[in-house]
Amino acid sequence: MVRIQRRKVLASCLCMTATVFLLVTLQVVVELGKFERKTFKNSNLQDGRKKLEEEPEHLNPFLQKDALSLIRKRKLEIDSYPIMLWWSPLTGETGRLGQCGADACFFTINRTYWHHPMTKAFLFYGTDFNIESLPLPRKAHHDWALFHEESPKNNYKLFHKPVITLFNYTATFSRHSHLPLTTQYLEGVEVLKSLRYLVPLQSKNNLRKRLAPLVYVQSDCDPPSDRDSYVRELMTYIEVDSYGECLRNKDLPQPLNNPASMDADGFYRIIAQYKFILAFENAVCDDYITEKFWRPLKLGVVPVYYGSPSIADWLPSNRSAILVSEFSHPRELASYIRQLDHDDRLYEAYMEWKLKGEISNQRLLATLRERKWGVQDINQDNYIDAFECMVCSKVWDNMRLQEKGLPPKKWKAEVTHLSCPEPTTFAFSSPVPLAPRRNSLREMWIPSFQQSKKEAQALRWLVDRNQNFSTQEFWGLVFKE
Repeated sequence: MVRIQRRKVLASCLCMTATVFLLVTLQVVVELGKFERKTFKNSNLQDGRKKLEEEPEHLNPFLQKDALSLIRKRKLEIDSYPIMLWWSPLTGETGRLGQCGADACFFTINRTYWHHPMTKAFLFYGTDFNIESLPLPRKAHHDWALFHEESPKNNYKLFHKPVITLFNYTATFSRHSHLPLTTQYLEGVEVLKSLRYLVPLQSKNNLRKRLAPLVYVQSDCDPPSDRDSYVRELMTYIEVDSYGECLRNKDLPQPLNNPASMDADGFYRIIAQYKFILAFENAVCDDYITEKFWRPLKLGVVPVYYGSPSIADWLPSNRSAILVSEFSHPRELASYIRQLDHDDRLYEAYMEWKLKGEISNQRLLATLRERKWGVQDINQDNYIDAFECMVCSKVWDNMRLQEKGLPPKKWKAEVTHLSCPEPTTFAFSSPVPLAPRRNSLREMWIPSFQQSKKEAQALRWLVDRNQNFSTQEFWGLVFKE
């Protein structure tokens, strides 16, 4: 009997211990949930401030689930917050209450909020901007905001005045945008100064026994900039190692053949062996500057650049890149590169800023210092977060003005927010007969750009009419004589 009683006592102790353990575990889960979850407390429109609020601390763990459901229902009462509706489902978020400094907005891709009285702005991703689906009729309090960091080849209609001026706010590669993304491919000053991948000049000179002075790596062939035509002509005057699908004459190691390997350490080390790289953009637009320019600067390779006409405004120093636009013909460019290749003193002048870690361009330094987003930096918002918060804050500013009986501020995009001229093609009379070219997209870009003008005008007329329209109506206007 004593043994049985002891066993009962022992079992009771074990049960009590297990119960206590479960209760403690539940409390830990609750505390972790509190840490992960950010909730918001209502306040009036006058200052629009939404303070972070902690969960109640002394809830019985067994009542936690029901209590949290009530808390969420109360705190996510979105009637108190302006709604930012992503018309392009870029983020994939069905609903998120986001804090933007002193303000908070509800961000969603759920189109059932289209007619909600607190819906204040529609957010569009340029590549997905589609005439077949627009939130029309557009109400007076509905702002349109455009996020478009891509090349014009993705959606030419946006690059014409009738369409770009439909938007109230923009985040584009242009410095004139409300949220400029010009340095979207540059992590910061330190990566430009870094010597991690720099190959000493003497080693590069030795490598010249088996490598060309120039390297070209492109797999997006015949884009609107017609870069392949220029490079093809240049190849008749100077040796170029071409690794990509376009004009390829050299192969990368098999593991690096995937386009996703362009930021791999192994790829960086191959490119860093060269003295010069052909950094040609796929389109010629003011401030459209991609990794093709920044990557060689980070690796210690001199970029031979063709693309943004405003590139001189973004160079780390006055002598850090060779600009194709300064040469009348590929023949002259080839001659200049050969001169630098054979004269270490002249070549080193293009590397001096890198070796000394001196960036003299105050515009570039100020832009990197003042931008409200980061690149591959977990300690900063990314540029999509910054775009959302820019719109959120401007909407709140206008709501506060209206609360005071004042008219809201009118925001409107300008044509400079996306500025790209009509594409052109290079026409060279090469002394060396070239093999017949394969069918390409090259001949499509100019007529595509010209038609996009008509599409932009037709779209603007239909949107200004402020009624839903069919694709038949749209194309009927486009091809109307």
